[in-house]
Amino acid sequence: MKVTFLGAVGTVTGSKFLVETQQTKLLIDCGLFQGLKDLRLRNWQALPFAPAELDAVILTHAHLDHSGYLPLLVRNGFKGPIFCSAPTGELCKILLPDSGRINEEDAEHANRKGYSRHQPAAALYNEADALNCLPLLQPKEIDQRHQIGDLAFRLERVGHILGATSVTLFYQGRSLVFSGDIGRYQDLLELSPVPANGGDYLVMESTYGNRIHQAASPVEELAKLVNSVIQQQGILLIPAFALGRAQVLLYCLLQVFKKNLAPKIPVFLNSPMATQITNLYQRFPQWHRLSPEESDELFAMPIYISSVEDSKELTKEKGPHIIISASGMITGGRVLHHLKELAPDPHNIILLPGFQAVGTRGELLVAGNKTLKIHGETVAIAAPVYHWDTLSAHADQEELLHWLRSCKQKPGKIYIVHGEPKASAALAQKIRDELGIETEIPHYESVAQF
Repeated sequence: MKVTFLGAVGTVTGSKFLVETQQTKLLIDCGLFQGLKDLRLRNWQALPFAPAELDAVILTHAHLDHSGYLPLLVRNGFKGPIFCSAPTGELCKILLPDSGRINEEDAEHANRKGYSRHQPAAALYNEADALNCLPLLQPKEIDQRHQIGDLAFRLERVGHILGATSVTLFYQGRSLVFSGDIGRYQDLLELSPVPANGGDYLVMESTYGNRIHQAASPVEELAKLVNSVIQQQGILLIPAFALGRAQVLLYCLLQVFKKNLAPKIPVFLNSPMATQITNLYQRFPQWHRLSPEESDELFAMPIYISSVEDSKELTKEKGPHIIISASGMITGGRVLHHLKELAPDPHNIILLPGFQAVGTRGELLVAGNKTLKIHGETVAIAAPVYHWDTLSAHADQEELLHWLRSCKQKPGKIYIVHGEPKASAALAQKIRDELGIETEIPHYESVAQF
């Protein structure tokens, strides 16, 4: 068995691992590159294989850095099954068409305003491309072996987001585990990750391989910010991933108001996608910690903004109120319009509640930039910016090591992926020092033989 690392090496985006045996060729994950321009340009480059030659794709979860390239893969000839958990399949039906629409809208906006270097600006793929790949989704039961060609595979829950799994491949008496993105053990919504049930070799994520998450209570910290915007008659803007992060923020705000830690003010969820995803928490109760009653409360709390017209009207609303809007790294979507309107006012507050990849606007805000380019305009940043990792859906270094120690089998070798260089290097060294396991940090397009 041969694995070619085509993404999530030296970066946390673009997850793609090409697996080849004597009879079978498949991809583990099929994600978009995000962040720095040099990375994003890889999305436009031809893959080093013909998509039509693939027998299947297996997704660990639905985040776009793991699934967002599927529309291009299908447009370029792939016709095989896309295996995943049931929630992942439902989430892809929401995320992928939305991604296509955003691509189209951003290209149209760039052409209308004339700020693209490309004339005309083109969408990487459109909504129709995304819709075309959805019939290929084939949900599979977790904790069971499934066959494809001369390989077998098993999906096991790893927390992180709704439906997220690791993938174990079985071939000629050996096994190879792809960890996917590993979640937290004390996550407010998601269940704890399940350790892999085997694995002679392991491909392991390292997003927070050099970090220990803050121990502060997100509910109490959020209450402080809510009270601040009330006092200042401002607006709390929270760029948030529509999947997972938006729901946990709603849960925290629900606790803030139920515990009377702050007066109740309007909470606007300005993301049609986040609205649909919140519904899925009611459909898949076995995948998360919420009771049916808590799910109902969560869904009933916010004011949902659906249309573009309502979104524009929201930018005119005076505070105090809270806006949760995608995208979480401020790479696109409706949050850009809110940020452009709200960032120049010091009475407002911007909360970045999670990881910000290198090259994103979120990363620039965390670094203290006082201006941002949005839609071709330079926008002043006068509103205070707060950055948390308390709500991170990724395990930190200690939790990654705990998951690894809990695995049923000690891997002979671990390939460290899905991390910025410092994070991957720190985790690799920690594993070698404390567990005595050989590690390797692959580079883009490197190959491993098993």
